[in-house]
Amino acid sequence: MSIVLHYGARSDVGLVRSSNQDSAYAGPNLLVLADGMGGPAGGDIASSVVVAHLVPLDAEAHGGDDLLDHLRRALAAAHTELEERAEADPELAGLGTTCIAILRSDTKLAMVHIGDSRAYLLRGGELTQVTADHTFVQHLVDLGKLTPDQAERHPQRSVLLRVLGDTDSDVLLDESVREGRPGDRWLLCSDGLSGVVSPETIAETLRTVADPGECAEDLIALALRAGGPDNVTCVVADVLAAEGLPDGAAPPTTPQVVGAAATDRLRRTRGTTGAAGRAAALAAAAAGPAPDTDDDDTAPRSSRGRWIAGGFLVLVLLAAVGAAGVLGYRWTQSQYFLAPADDMVAIYQGIPQEVGPLSLATLHETTDVALADLPGYARDRLGDAITVSSLDEAQERVEALRGESRPATTDATADAPAGPSPSPSPSPSPSGATTGAPAPAGAGAAPVPSW
Repeated sequence: MSIVLHYGARSDVGLVRSSNQDSAYAGPNLLVLADGMGGPAGGDIASSVVVAHLVPLDAEAHGGDDLLDHLRRALAAAHTELEERAEADPELAGLGTTCIAILRSDTKLAMVHIGDSRAYLLRGGELTQVTADHTFVQHLVDLGKLTPDQAERHPQRSVLLRVLGDTDSDVLLDESVREGRPGDRWLLCSDGLSGVVSPETIAETLRTVADPGECAEDLIALALRAGGPDNVTCVVADVLAAEGLPDGAAPPTTPQVVGAAATDRLRRTRGTTGAAGRAAALAAAAAGPAPDTDDDDTAPRSSRGRWIAGGFLVLVLLAAVGAAGVLGYRWTQSQYFLAPADDMVAIYQGIPQEVGPLSLATLHETTDVALADLPGYARDRLGDAITVSSLDEAQERVEALRGESRPATTDATADAPAGPSPSPSPSPSPSGATTGAPAPAGAGAAPVPSW
């Protein structure tokens, strides 16, 4: 019996961070999640570089026996590039990233893992954490010096022992090969989810939300309601039997890229109506723009480096996905996003990205929704572009914005602070791609801060 993957990838910057350093990719044969670190100028580049090195594997045919070799070589190349970038640019010193990657061939699923991002498997309604965190506190748990409950509250729970990038530690990957069974559901997530949402709640969401993309959205919403203190990225993938799929139930074949590696990497948070989320948002607003506390480095972000990371991935996608640049370009033209056009809300076809002189977006329609009639938070979302995966979804988002609009004469009054009140409910989140026990490290490995 052959299998196929039905997947969804989503990512959010969260309510505290100023940028998204997570990256994720989901395709027919490949699932990837990377959580970058190393200062404002390094984390997003690190996760993007790793994803870019792995993406070509999705477009290639692989034998079941060499899956792990392909993954090892791709991550070794990514690790080398990160070391070279850090050596060439002092601003990138210390950059690194976690990584989980699953590569499919026939019914085989090969997985490599490094860092504290997690993979979970829901099988027969039971959730299992497949990966073990490569952290200092997990090492103490393995030695029996801490209980799991103590580890969750330990002040050094974010200190990593293994990462890819500019570190003094060896690259030690956890590796495994499993048989993909129809009915399995996989979750790859950054610690922005697992650090604030309980395994019981994660399991219940995975059991009850059928569509992978909607499930990823709901998991992110849970993290935001818990305060969203970190970037949060999720990849949800169902294993289906290729034979006997009902009409209209074919899984997606278009890859999904989210987070720092995506064209909407600067997309602001979806927002939350939870009390913890409102408190975090108010605290962040009062403090003003701040460096990511994940990264004790406050060096200014390198716009050139960020462009290289994002642009490099777009070029890889255009060249590798579907094994042809033409197919990659056609994929970009199947996407849509909302952004301002003069003083109105407009629908654009393509993706909000330029590669050299080539723009990958064209104006499809200028709507009758005026920016001046929208509340401030809605205008902010449009400023970063609201990406969706179809024209129908774009039009649904326009209708949602139309429902939020109000006469411009009352906008100032509505936006003015008037004492405590519930934060506005978020508009529906886009379902498209571009809105993300192994042994402990060897003796003598120095802990690497998670910045």
